[in-house]
Amino acid sequence: MKLLIATRNPGKLKEFQQILKSLDFKLLSLDQIKTLPQDFDIPETGQTFKANAILKAKAYGEKTQLMTVADDSGLMIDYLNGQPGVHSSRFAQGDHQAAMQKILKSLTSLPRSKRTAKFVSVLALYNPQTKKITLFTGESHGWIASKPQGQTGFGYDPIFFSKDLNKTYGQATNQEKNQVSHRAQALKKLKVFLSQLPIE
Repeated sequence: MKLLIATRNPGKLKEFQQILKSLDFKLLSLDQIKTLPQDFDIPETGQTFKANAILKAKAYGEKTQLMTVADDSGLMIDYLNGQPGVHSSRFAQGDHQAAMQKILKSLTSLPRSKRTAKFVSVLALYNPQTKKITLFTGESHGWIASKPQGQTGFGYDPIFFSKDLNKTYGQATNQEKNQVSHRAQALKKLKVFLSQLPIE
């Protein structure tokens, strides 16, 4: 049975593959679907992570007729009223280095108690045969570090100090991050759900 992972982000794809690898599913990325035009892209016009995940899962699932899982996730900073939130990937025109500097600048001199933040992930699983959508969510809590730390991970990982790991995601190994991250939590719920499906 095939499962389409609706992302072209190599970092996200790696997380999906590592956590779901033991399932009896053939995991496919968007780049592996030859019938999918390279310019076929779904604008994230939703106002919530849930809306964007559903939007992507349905669009790619209908286009390919494959069971599809799509993720929308982002960083929510309390002091910035939840920003960048659903606009995390577009907060600084897609340049995460610039976005991190923008965030650090806006939090300059604030104590840790005012730098609280969380990562949120919503996964939408869409079955084009039944038209059914199932949602899985995860959150990880921490705060924004005073400067980028570490070289691993992707996106905002170097500035997100994880309460669970006592280090930034940028300093964590993939294995450590996959124990506690927002996406890992949602993926583990998805994994349980998929493992209980009858394999065709």
